[in-house]
Amino acid sequence: MTDRLGPIRVILFAYSCDAIALVLWALAHTREEATLAALFIAVFGGAAWGPSSTMLSRLVAPEHRQRAFGFNFMLLNLGVGFGGLISASVVDLQHPDTFVALYVFNAGVTLVAALSYLTLRQHGGPVTEHHEDPVKSAEGWREVVRDRRLVRYVVASIFLMIGGYGSLDAGLSLFVVNNLKLSVHSIGVIFFFNTSTIVLVQLRVLNRIEGKSRTRVLGVVAAFWFFFWVILETTLALPAAASISMLCLAMVVFAIGETMLQPVGSAIVNDIAPEHLRGRYNAASGLAWGVSGTLAPAITALYFSVHLGNWWPLGTGLTALAGGAMMMNLRRHIGAP
Repeated sequence: MTDRLGPIRVILFAYSCDAIALVLWALAHTREEATLAALFIAVFGGAAWGPSSTMLSRLVAPEHRQRAFGFNFMLLNLGVGFGGLISASVVDLQHPDTFVALYVFNAGVTLVAALSYLTLRQHGGPVTEHHEDPVKSAEGWREVVRDRRLVRYVVASIFLMIGGYGSLDAGLSLFVVNNLKLSVHSIGVIFFFNTSTIVLVQLRVLNRIEGKSRTRVLGVVAAFWFFFWVILETTLALPAAASISMLCLAMVVFAIGETMLQPVGSAIVNDIAPEHLRGRYNAASGLAWGVSGTLAPAITALYFSVHLGNWWPLGTGLTALAGGAMMMNLRRHIGAP
């Protein structure tokens, strides 16, 4: 849809549906209603990422894409940081209506974000230059799947994401509350250190990785994330106050890895993508997020269901290292610096 209709139309549609899904989620009272709302959030919550990446790649020259994606990620996390603080201060487990208010407010913010994209509509139309070429006009997903560079990158990303974002989202809060016996309100503070670190160091990191081997940078990301999970493992032996301090340090380490992953990964995908298939390439890249976001909760649940929750951080860290090794092996296939 991004390649055929243009990224702006897809973004507007996805954001509008995501806002509706958030309202449905907030007002759900039965298991069936919650399941339907969750399905809509799953489909539309991340549907705008690929079109947004396509849009950004059009707005900047190829040599500036890495910096552009990094700067965009910094601004995104500025919003995430404020959102985390707002959520932690608003929600109350004893008053479910606070969650309702939060999700309805989130739906409104999503609609405002959608309207802001209208200012870029002249840049967000479909690509038409290839229509005169019968070969390019006939190309589609078959050509995308045949690009082994992209396939290898997606597979490596799945492992790296399971060892990173996927497991962080799936189990960190559970681990903090159940295994470390810390307050649920401490989670917002911990995540604030993550997002604030990204905002503070993203530009510096962009300067440091400029001109470096992108695949090796992704290997470094895996090392940082492994170190994060090791720190998390050590908090089991610490008292509550020390655990919170170590968790904040761990989130700083994780965040530094994020500042390298986002600009480099997005730049790799958009450098190998032909313009008329760019939407499909970004969608395929985003598949790693969806798959890892599905597998990581299942893997995390398995650890905790067999009473191995204390070993979950170490096992997840090893998964991140495996993804990093696969990323470094991409160098000879992609041929990029």
